[in-house]
Amino acid sequence: MQRGLGRGRMAAPAKYSFWSLLRNAGSYHQGWQRVWRQPEPKSAYEVVIIGGGGHGLATAYYLATVHGITDVAVIEKGWLGGGNTGRNTTVVRSNYLYDESSGIYELSMKLWEGLSQELNYNTMFSQRGVLGLSHDRHGNDEQWRRGGAIRLNGIDSELLSVAQVKAFVPIINTSTNIRYPLLGGMLQRRGGNARHDAVAWGFARGADAHGIDILQETEVTGLVRKGGGISAIETTRGTIHAKRVGIAVAGHSGVLAGMAGFRLPIESFPLQALVSEPIKPVLNTVIMSGKVHVYLSQSDKGELVIGASRDAHNSYSQRGSFHLIEEQIAALVELFPLFGRLRMMRQWGGIVDVCPDASPIVGNTPVDGLYINCGWGTGGFKATPGSGWVFAHTLATGEPHPINAPFSLNRFSSGYLIDEHGAAGVAH
Repeated sequence: MQRGLGRGRMAAPAKYSFWSLLRNAGSYHQGWQRVWRQPEPKSAYEVVIIGGGGHGLATAYYLATVHGITDVAVIEKGWLGGGNTGRNTTVVRSNYLYDESSGIYELSMKLWEGLSQELNYNTMFSQRGVLGLSHDRHGNDEQWRRGGAIRLNGIDSELLSVAQVKAFVPIINTSTNIRYPLLGGMLQRRGGNARHDAVAWGFARGADAHGIDILQETEVTGLVRKGGGISAIETTRGTIHAKRVGIAVAGHSGVLAGMAGFRLPIESFPLQALVSEPIKPVLNTVIMSGKVHVYLSQSDKGELVIGASRDAHNSYSQRGSFHLIEEQIAALVELFPLFGRLRMMRQWGGIVDVCPDASPIVGNTPVDGLYINCGWGTGGFKATPGSGWVFAHTLATGEPHPINAPFSLNRFSSGYLIDEHGAAGVAH
């Protein structure tokens, strides 16, 4: 069902009667209006974006709405939202340590806050707060340091005592007789969750409404260079020429860079998550603990959405390992003993691409006319609108915006790294 919706169908508008809904349900909704077209590829475009996830679709949307560029194609080898966009835990926050990170994640947060109105599509963005926990003196000191730096950048951050954490999350275990007793927390109230599928579909509908072609089930098989620049993209549906090409394919960034003839300082890992059976609402925020390695929230359907560390091995697989499931459930039950008898309902894995400094690459490449947006690690979903906004600027002008200029590929030769390993805590 999800795959069918992802290919361009949506819930029926209010004008549909009960009998119309029943008739369309019996025919797998074949009579419903499509949210976006399914066009045939043209032989050439001004801009081609490889990757039909949130970042690629957001880039296409902002190319049209901000820069007036609509001769654009988005190429996706599967269906929209079938990659990392639909394989994450949907956490949104902007409380990062360094000024450069604060700039891009806070831009994204501000866009999130008006995104449903902007797209005229409910992204189900819920600012329920994101609460990071500390369990030792080092964790407390780090939160004090990080919280101060975050506030200096004008971003909300509150340091909570154990009593304040307990008041905010009454079901949490504050016993001093557990392996890692709770010592405090850091809260960003503006953080929260959004619906991953809705974000992809909203950007896709908006891009399509401006005439942008979204080409699903179109796999890139090669990148054609001419001189020092990009000339065309070879796909399973033929050759497509383009003046400028943007790569936004998350975990497979290194593969596409290899097709273009250069290497990225990047590694890809599986990152897994799971959901429990649904229960009544008991958790009204997002909880993150880097020390015991678990983070969780409760979905609108009542399921607990649970994540933890990435696997240690390099892989492009979209599945996880049982030992990590066991570890994150052990951490979960220690923090929330009342969840001990819940059953796991389903599990999945995504692919995260991680740079040496745990910050993304957004900008130019050694190939003229070829641009790349990758290396977000576990921060990709929360950055979706901001990433698309700055990448659209880069594709439109040929130069990075001041917000994404620090995230250039050449920082790895200049030594100006943006070390955000501690920002994710549980994943890097």
